[in-house]
Amino acid sequence: MNSLFPPLPPAPCGSEEDLLAALKLTLVDGIGPRTQQLLLDECGSPQEVFDATPERLREIDGIGPKLVASLQAARSSNRARKEFDRCRELGVRLYRRGTDQYPRSLLEIADPPSILYSRGEYLPQDQLAVAIVGSRRCTLYGRQIAEKLAGALARAGLTIVSGLARGVDAAAHRGALDAGGRTIAVQATGLTHVYPPEHAELATEIARQGAVVSEYPLDQAPLAGLFPQRNRIISGLSLGVIVIEATRNSGALHTVRHATEQGREVFAVPGRIDSLASEGCHDILRDGAILVRSATDVLQALGPLMGPVATATDQTVMTPRELVLDEQERRVLNLVTIDPLPVDQVLRSAGLEPSRVLATLTVLEMRRLVQRVPGGQICRIV
Repeated sequence: MNSLFPPLPPAPCGSEEDLLAALKLTLVDGIGPRTQQLLLDECGSPQEVFDATPERLREIDGIGPKLVASLQAARSSNRARKEFDRCRELGVRLYRRGTDQYPRSLLEIADPPSILYSRGEYLPQDQLAVAIVGSRRCTLYGRQIAEKLAGALARAGLTIVSGLARGVDAAAHRGALDAGGRTIAVQATGLTHVYPPEHAELATEIARQGAVVSEYPLDQAPLAGLFPQRNRIISGLSLGVIVIEATRNSGALHTVRHATEQGREVFAVPGRIDSLASEGCHDILRDGAILVRSATDVLQALGPLMGPVATATDQTVMTPRELVLDEQERRVLNLVTIDPLPVDQVLRSAGLEPSRVLATLTVLEMRRLVQRVPGGQICRIV
């Protein structure tokens, strides 16, 4: 087992006491993300949940006698300590909600996990991420497109998120890895159970070049009901979700529903019009999903970020559309601020021929990165 886990220490997530309390709450039987959030809203912190009297807990809507008894029993349990020590031994990082290391994008969803287990490391640049999902029984076309699209997006600077499943998921992870980019796999099992088992080596490669994450305890075995639940994390970690080859009953459409609820962009790659493997994709295209022909379609359609993000090449971007810019376009864009300023000021500061600067500003305007405002001024769009 140890050979599958790189020898990395758990990432710092605040004090060990706070982390253990959050882990203890996560491990209480019968308490899922929504119930955890309800308890935290009422009590304030995991430790305060365990400090609360049974009478106070019973006053919380949705908390019955059985859950109160489970919480009381967990107060003296050493299960969380054993889980924490195993994570340390196996090199599994624990990201606790409320700490700087926790993925910011997950804070936007309705029921983020309190603890995220991770083989590998989640980096700030992973905020620039898109998910690629689709059929486990994809055709050669679906597999080729997933690899090609993931590779192109990874080379542009995006992290590829998927679910480590057979078919499209595995092809997307592989495409990102082969391009030298980052990728994140979200498991519906504990990290000691790679599912499907034949992807154990792929999971190890992902952990070295990104992260394999899960909200479930280390030893959680695969259960059918956990896969739709983990899909909210796939979409939650991403700016948008790309669907490649999905039938009308595909699990990938669960991810699309989560993405829609979370305000993420939804993309789809078309297939042959008579292909049963792409019926789900065609349905969501008809309903308003963005059609994808290339990585450029994705980059141009993604919305603004929560804040400036530094990429792996030390660029600071405010929207994924900036990733397609050349050096001159980026140089001119960086002279334009959110507050309007005279175009003449940009011309003077650019150190380029005025005609080249004006032409570049026109390109940036067409790409919806800047806009002209009355009075001969220009400002950046965010």
